[in-house]
Amino acid sequence: MTKLLVTRALPDRVLAAIPHDIDLTVREEIEPLTETGAKAALQVYDAILPTLGDAFSAKAFAEGARCDILANFGVGYNHIDVEAARAAEVVVTNTPGAVTDATADIAMMLILMTCRRGGEGERLVRSGRWEGWHPTQMLGLHLGGKTLGIIGMGRIGQAVAKRAVYGFGMDVVFHNRSRKGAGARMRQLATAEEVAKVADVLLVAVPATPDTHHMINADLLATMKPGAVLINVARGDIVDEAALILALQTGQIAGAGLDVYEFEPKVPEPLLAMENIVLLPHLGTATLEVREAMGLMAVENLKAFWEGRPLPNAV
Repeated sequence: MTKLLVTRALPDRVLAAIPHDIDLTVREEIEPLTETGAKAALQVYDAILPTLGDAFSAKAFAEGARCDILANFGVGYNHIDVEAARAAEVVVTNTPGAVTDATADIAMMLILMTCRRGGEGERLVRSGRWEGWHPTQMLGLHLGGKTLGIIGMGRIGQAVAKRAVYGFGMDVVFHNRSRKGAGARMRQLATAEEVAKVADVLLVAVPATPDTHHMINADLLATMKPGAVLINVARGDIVDEAALILALQTGQIAGAGLDVYEFEPKVPEPLLAMENIVLLPHLGTATLEVREAMGLMAVENLKAFWEGRPLPNAV
């Protein structure tokens, strides 16, 4: 009987979709698999449904694997060393598409909260220190007519661009490795630096790869306008967190909105102490409908593999 490990509890509808003839194990822990745990799991299970943070590093694959497939729950798979998996003859799949709109919505929420000082305002009310409305209180950045810069014009970047243009009257500039057809009020620029220079809001929407690690660094932050804000809904290690902290502390940029962190779930104390930053607990795909869709897509990848069909979402 095929042995399947699901590394974190998933919605009931997802677990119910797993064939009954599969020997299923669901980890009860909410923490990710450590490298040691991942290495052991590869030796015990025929298939694994992992997710964010599970440490399937090169070392985890060093002794080979009984496992045939890692059907990742999530579009991002930077926690899996794909080259090491291939060398060990382990197939890797992911769940693109299902997360697009939910993540784009969170990006717009972060943009609004950061530019209009929503988090700061709520903290003021909850503290009991709010003294009432007056004309110059908590003035923020109006989005209409401003420029949204997007680094990475994939599914999520395009979804945010449409919301920004058609919902808020923003202009969009973007950088992408390949040429993309641009819609109304959207234009592609040659480099990330060119985008950063003109953006009032700079959105990070690239996948986490060795090439994008610390892509948003001190040099790039230095090109941004003093009144601009940075938004990250991609992966935490794309942004050099130390450089971001310094840029915020010195007023080099006006603010930031983060849904992901470089050493997640650890958030540096300087970020926690700042008022000009919005911090969310990785809510990008946090709706029941989306998590079910992601899980069902991962299960479909598994079923296709077991039945010898083409994989819907091979990495």
